[in-house]
Amino acid sequence: MAGIKALVLLSFSGAIGLTFLMLGCALEDYGVYWPLFVLMFHVISPIPHFIAKRITDDSDASSSACQELAYFLTTGIVVSAFGLPIILARVSVIKWGACGLVLAGNAVIFATIQGFFFVFGRGDDFSW
Repeated sequence: MAGIKALVLLSFSGAIGLTFLMLGCALEDYGVYWPLFVLMFHVISPIPHFIAKRITDDSDASSSACQELAYFLTTGIVVSAFGLPIILARVSVIKWGACGLVLAGNAVIFATIQGFFFVFGRGDDFSW
C-alpha cells in the first residue's frame, strides 16, 4: 500500500513540474517553445544510472568506476538542463520569467526522478 501512495505522490509532483514547464512556454507573455528542449534532459537523465546498475549488479563492490561515471554523466545532464534556459534567457530567446518557470519545473521534475529512485530503486524485488 505504501508503494501505491508513493507512486501517486510521484505522479502528482511530476505533473506539477510539467505544468511549470508548460507555463513557461505557453503563457501569452512568453509564447516561445524553445524551453521544451529540456524534456530531452529529463528523459535521458536516468539512463546512465540504469546502465551502471545493470553492469554493476554482478559485482559486490560498494563503488565502481562504472557507477562513478554514471554519477558524473547524470550530474552533467542535470546541470545542462538547468543551464539551457539560463543561456536562452541570456541571449534573449526567451524571457526571464519563462526561465524562472522552467527552472522551477526542472527542480520539481528532477526531485521527482530522485524520489522514484529512492522509493523504488532499492533493488529487492524491483529490477529493470
